[in-house]
Amino acid sequence: MAGQSSHSLKLLGMFASPFALRVQLALSFKGLRYEYLEEKDLHNNKGELLLKSNPVHKKVPVLIHDGKPVCESMIIVQYLDEAFAGVGPSLLPSDPHGRAVARFWAAYIDEKLFSSWMTVFRGKTDEEKAEGTRQSFAVAATLEPGGSPARWSAPKGSPSSAATASGTSTSHLEDSSPGCTPSRSCMD
Repeated sequence: MAGQSSHSLKLLGMFASPFALRVQLALSFKGLRYEYLEEKDLHNNKGELLLKSNPVHKKVPVLIHDGKPVCESMIIVQYLDEAFAGVGPSLLPSDPHGRAVARFWAAYIDEKLFSSWMTVFRGKTDEEKAEGTRQSFAVAATLEPGGSPARWSAPKGSPSSAATASGTSTSHLEDSSPGCTPSRSCMD
């Protein structure tokens, strides 16, 4: 547990889930107290609270706020920013375009990077694992234009760049791929 809150917050997670980590970081940045409930065996024995709280996907993370579940890590981050707007720093930019850009990059990381990692870890053959590795590097190249590492910065008063690197808040990307930058919409 960390931070302060007069509300009941519980987080259903799993130690190896980058999505649960994203929510833990968001809760920490906001300074909110929460109870962490570890799901020990997501493959063979999902807990009753998880199945009740997320009956559609049956996966972590799930935030339970005053008895009401919120599922999916980016939705939880957005929810925390709205439900606890006056607590701690904002996790997302205040302007609609900035929020859209942050959501674009978070979705890109979720859809492209994590899926290629899963191919590396779950590939049955060396060829499948090599393809996953190739895809991971291709995704990273998009995040690191020109072959140099993307520079992530956090403006004064915002969460540290660790949030950005985890996908928690990607609005402060200084170098981004051509066609989608903080000053040029990803939605065009």
